[in-house]
Formats: sequence, C-alpha cells, structure tokens
Amino acid sequence: MTELQTRAKQHLMLHFSDMTLAPEDIPVLVRGDGCHIYDDLGNRYIDGLSGLYCTNLGHSHGEEIGAAAAAQMATLPFTTNWTTAHPPSIDLAEKLAALAPPGLERTFFTSGGSEAVESAYKLARQYHQANGEPERRKVIARRDAYHGTSLGALSFTGIPVCRTAFEPPAIATRHVSSTNAYRHPQGGEEAAFTRALLDEIEQVIEFERPETIAMMIAEPVQNAGGSLVPPAGYWEGLREICDRNGILLVSDEVICAFGRIGEWFGAQRLGSEPDMITFAKGLTGAHFSMGGLLMHERVAEPFLTGKADYLHGITFGGHPVGASIALKAIEIMEREEVLANVRANEPRALELLEGLKDIPIVGDVRGLGHFFAIECVKDQATREPLTDEEAGWLLKDVLSDRLFENGMICRLDDRAEPFVQIAPPLVAGIDLFEEIAEILRDGLTHAAERLEAGVPA
Repeated sequence: MTELQTRAKQHLMLHFSDMTLAPEDIPVLVRGDGCHIYDDLGNRYIDGLSGLYCTNLGHSHGEEIGAAAAAQMATLPFTTNWTTAHPPSIDLAEKLAALAPPGLERTFFTSGGSEAVESAYKLARQYHQANGEPERRKVIARRDAYHGTSLGALSFTGIPVCRTAFEPPAIATRHVSSTNAYRHPQGGEEAAFTRALLDEIEQVIEFERPETIAMMIAEPVQNAGGSLVPPAGYWEGLREICDRNGILLVSDEVICAFGRIGEWFGAQRLGSEPDMITFAKGLTGAHFSMGGLLMHERVAEPFLTGKADYLHGITFGGHPVGASIALKAIEIMEREEVLANVRANEPRALELLEGLKDIPIVGDVRGLGHFFAIECVKDQATREPLTDEEAGWLLKDVLSDRLFENGMICRLDDRAEPFVQIAPPLVAGIDLFEEIAEILRDGLTHAAERLEAGVPA
C-alpha cells in the first residue's frame, strides 16, 4: 500500500466503483508512454481500453498538444459561446463540418458526452415545437445501451442497474432490441435479423403513436452489451422509418467518432444518414474534456430563421483551450494517418481474437476498428449463458485480477451478457494486438479452468 493509495481511499469518491475497496486495491496511475500507462509502483500496463475509449493518440503527444494549449492560454484563456464566438471554436466547428457526413455542418459544443446527448434531446424537442408538433417528447433507444448518466441521458440508457435508483425516468423512453446477433433468434440470418429489428421498432412507434415521438438514438457500434455491430440494412432502415414517421435520428458517437471504427464518424463507416451526431471522448484525444452535437442544416433551420431560439447553453461548451487542443489532436491524427492505421489493423486484430475460440468459455467475438468484445459463455456449443453469480465471480474475482497481473487494463462487464472488451489507442500496431491476444489467452484459459472447478461457496 502506497501513500497515494491511502490518500485516495480517504478523500476520493471513485466513479462506478465499489468504495469498500481496500487502499491497496486502488490502482494509482501516474504516467503514460505510447500505448502504456504506469502506476506509482513502476508497474507497466497496456492501455487496453484507451482510458475509457478516449486516449485515441495514446500518451505520446502531450508536449505538442500542451504547447497548443499554452499558446491559447496566453492569448485568451476563456470566453463563452453565449452570443459571442472566438477563433478556436470557429475554426473547430468549420473543421468538423469538413470532416462530417454531408449536411451536418453546424456544431453545438459541450463539456462531454452526457451533455452532448442532453443537447440532442433539447434540440429535438424545440425543433418539433417550432414546427407545430409540441407533443413529440418521447424517445426510442436500445436495451443494454449506455448514453450517459445525467438524468436526461440516463432515461435513454438501457441498463437497469444504472437507472433503477433514479426512476421514474426524466424522459419517456421506449427501449427496443440491441443488435446482438449472437443472442437474437434471427441472428444467424442477416436479412431476417435486420427485418426483425426494424419490425420491432415500427411496432413500438405504432403503439406509442408517431406524433408523440421526438427522436431515436443509437450508437453505430453499441458499446454496452459488447461492441455490437449492426446487420446490413439496419441504419438504412432506421432512416426510412424515421423519415416516414417524422422522427429525428441521432447517431450517438461519443465513442465511435474520431477514428474508433476507422472513420472520422461512425455514420461514414456504416453509410448512415443521421439528423444529429453526438461526440466527445476522442475529439481531443482525452487531453481536454470536450464534446458536442453536430446537426444537419434541416434540423438547425428553425433556429436560423427565427422560428425559435435554441434555449440551451453550457458555460464551458466551446472552451477556447479545449477547442485549440481538439484542433491540434485532429491535426496529429491526419499527419500520422491514424484512420488508415485502424483500418489496416482491423482484419488481423479480429483474426487474433477469433483465434481464442478454442477456449471453452469464449462464445462470440465481434467489433470493428479498434473496438472489440469477447462474450463469455458457460457452454460454447449450446451458447448457454453464465448465471449472474458465475459471471460476477468469473469477471471480477478471477479474470480481472489475472489480466491486471499480466499487465493489461481492459473492460470486463456483466451488466448485460458478460464480455471482455478491447479498445486500445488508435496508434497501436499489430504487435500490441498480438501481445493483447497472448494475455487474453492466459487469462481466459485460467478463467475456464476455475469455472470448471466450480464457483466457490
């Protein structure tokens, strides 16, 4: 136990964490280098989750990005975007318009992802009000999906453990099936799977009445539930359904934007045409807390023509230092050809992870870009899931410790189906994926052996 661990235990309230942890069980991370991070004892770990899907450039560009931040601090450390503008926010909004899908040319900046999602809902509500449809207040989202922890975004989040303590939800939301083909009755036949998912959404819309629904929100590749990739035709189907029923379509790209699945925006990878895109995390490579909402010109129209004012604002939205950092991070991504690196790595990374299927508890392997998940099962042949008790014990008490001991930080989640998630920095090479696969093989083999021996009383 170190002095830093003791102080952390005494004064910090950790996020989504068991606060009964002993001080020695709280990792204190003090330094980063490339795709690795170091604790206060000098131990090195693979940053297998990019911090929290956000250290897209790893930990090697701090000096260059810091210089951009220092220059802005010396010029104009802060002003708002409340009826005023400043060069960094103007430049960043213009750059995002150039990178985004056609028509998405206007950005409202926030401090992070939950705020971006809240901003999308507020825009949708006021858009419909301005167009004479004030009853459009409901939202359609997906089960197991995570959209944030502020009360509005939490309404859309489809994970019961995150929501229960704060019910009833602030916003009326209906949840539909996720795109987990491995667990869906029609998942083995892609066209039938797509049709079943879209039919379910249509049934919900009909039941709720189309004229009461403001928007549908979904991630290009859904994070919670384990890197869930949509079937062919799914996003095209969402667009058609939303158009037919007057519903705005939101692509929640807090994780998927800025290269995580190989393009600047996940909508580009999947060929989708959303009305709005929420983003955060990778925008600055995690060098600053910043997010935003990209909107199509047709959605911005009521607010640009005087029909309505967008009654929403965030003190630090469009922060000049944050915008300067984001511009520098994007410049580095372009210079280092980071998106090309992700696309080049994807086939081999997926092959390496698929190679783990000879381990009895490995069920499904899925994902795109640098965003993969391994679903763990009790029986590979029948796809029998682990019980809640087995999943909690296996992930938290067995596998997590083993992977950490072997020098890797990643995500183990049992809030839906239990899975291990791998999302290293976008600058990682195949050699890092090879090392990750070796660590996973040891950890999953160990976990399978422990499970066969039985969960301890």
